[in-house]
Amino acid sequence: MILEWLDSQLHMISVLWLFPILFMFHDFEEILTVEKWTKQNKEQVLAALPESIRKYFYSSFQMTTVQFAQDVFWIFLAITTATILAVFFSFYYLFLVFLAIFFAHVFTHIGQALYLKKYTPGVITSIILVLPYSLYAYYRLLKEQVISGGDILWSILGMCIAVPFLFLFLVSERNRVTKH
Repeated sequence: MILEWLDSQLHMISVLWLFPILFMFHDFEEILTVEKWTKQNKEQVLAALPESIRKYFYSSFQMTTVQFAQDVFWIFLAITTATILAVFFSFYYLFLVFLAIFFAHVFTHIGQALYLKKYTPGVITSIILVLPYSLYAYYRLLKEQVISGGDILWSILGMCIAVPFLFLFLVSERNRVTKH
């Protein structure tokens, strides 16, 4: 019933354009809370991490709100570019890779909050906005036969390849910026 109503109210193009919009709503929650939260919780979080990976996260606790917002800007630009390619050129692969990352990111937020037993920046909008949007976007793309299940599998493979490189790039950039 709800899906039928949403389907009748939202054009497929609108579903695609909701991605960068909802990404920013989600990241506004993080931008507004991350610096204060990391300062207050740095010791607890670092202590909870295995010693072998602490070095990858240390620079994240030195970031200012402005530095975090700069990271968000580049991700927003990439998501918007992927959305433009999907909307205007029917090239969905990059859109699907970013959607897979966005969807998986929900579970990192939930996992962090459960592991630390407290609010973590981004967890509220992950549950309220990102999870339902991601599921609905996949549903609509499949229902409208814009993509196939195989396309989703390929995008998950793309995500698995891209995420380690993106993570290492982000960490190296944060380390470079925080050393100055």
